[in-house]
Amino acid sequence: MSKMLVQALHVHPVKSVAGTAPDEVAVEPWGLSGDRRWAVVDADGSVITQRQQPRLALAKARPLGGGGILLSAPGMADLTVAVPEPGMLEPVLLFGKKWETVLADGAAHAWFGEFLGEPARLVHMDDPAVRRPIDPEYALPGETVTLADGYPVLITTLASLDALNALIAQGEHPEEGPLPMNRFRPNVVVSGATAWAEDHWRLIGIGDAVFRGAKECGRCIVTTTDQETTRRGKEPLRTLALHHRIGRSLAFGRQLVPVRTGTVRVGDEVRVLE
Repeated sequence: MSKMLVQALHVHPVKSVAGTAPDEVAVEPWGLSGDRRWAVVDADGSVITQRQQPRLALAKARPLGGGGILLSAPGMADLTVAVPEPGMLEPVLLFGKKWETVLADGAAHAWFGEFLGEPARLVHMDDPAVRRPIDPEYALPGETVTLADGYPVLITTLASLDALNALIAQGEHPEEGPLPMNRFRPNVVVSGATAWAEDHWRLIGIGDAVFRGAKECGRCIVTTTDQETTRRGKEPLRTLALHHRIGRSLAFGRQLVPVRTGTVRVGDEVRVLE
């Protein structure tokens, strides 16, 4: 049997914005270093994602030293954004709950406002260790997360994507496939697994880090959004609804929580510990 290996790593510094694919990255208690520490919010303080603004897929955020980011997008001048100085906390609304963040400077607000064509502000989660606990139904005491949807790390496998694409090819909308992995915006992509094996991973080791499997990842309309054009279709949600439900979730990938920090690298073996 072939080894399971890390095929790719992905860090998305700004929620719902395109990120980068480093060869290695540090694992912190709340996720991969720099992942989803920033988010765009509207005039009312609600987090804007690709659910509301698929155009966010066309912007890119590259991490810089010290936690800053470099923003780029078609038709926009690049903008360097530094981590904001400690200051008054700004509550933002994400999935019906308020979490405290710090506002970036005015240039970042103007940049996203111009790009999206609506009032927008950029916020930063200054202290993930205390700001946002994980859903207690699936968390252990003290576990926290950044501005990710709900959990620190999302892992997917190439085998499951191949299986899903094979099902799409046999379905009502074969012209929409095959889908690329970026539809699912994972942090860790694994080669050498069997299809849907990740559904059952309770504890895995990668490099010198260890993660527990919290739950399946239920998918939303973002997965129907072409990350290069922002056009939306019906897949993969239609096929997941027919062929891969876990409870109420249209599932693809697994949500992980670090239980031992360290460094993960492309090419590391993925070891199932439990």
